[in-house]
Amino acid sequence: MALKKRNKVNAAFSMSSMTDIVFLLLIFFMVTSTLIAPNALKLLLPQSSNQTSAKPITTISITKDIKYYINDDNKLNRVAFNEIEPFLRNKFGTGNDDIFISLHADQSVPVNEVVKIMNIARRNKYKMILATAPE
Repeated sequence: MALKKRNKVNAAFSMSSMTDIVFLLLIFFMVTSTLIAPNALKLLLPQSSNQTSAKPITTISITKDIKYYINDDNKLNRVAFNEIEPFLRNKFGTGNDDIFISLHADQSVPVNEVVKIMNIARRNKYKMILATAPE
């Protein structure tokens, strides 16, 4: 009498659901990685309770070791002090009262460095916003 086993165990493993999961994880990490700003500077901003609603068109940052950075189209560029005014004039022109520039200066930066940037804004009729941390 020849008995045959009706239920055979299949040793194959279907990878289609695993590839779907890996593909979804890849999409998730690609989307979330674009939200991170890797060009951020670590600055200790002075504290203030006042806030402004103006939207700055660009930012100028001064680090504690007096290095200047300009945010140009979401790209942080290190510049020398004497390159700041020509860069702003080429990018935004002069005499336009609707241009707001945000100044991010570390709290240990001497006031005369901040005033030099504010003088550039005054000469070109830009409006300067001093960035602060909330109290």
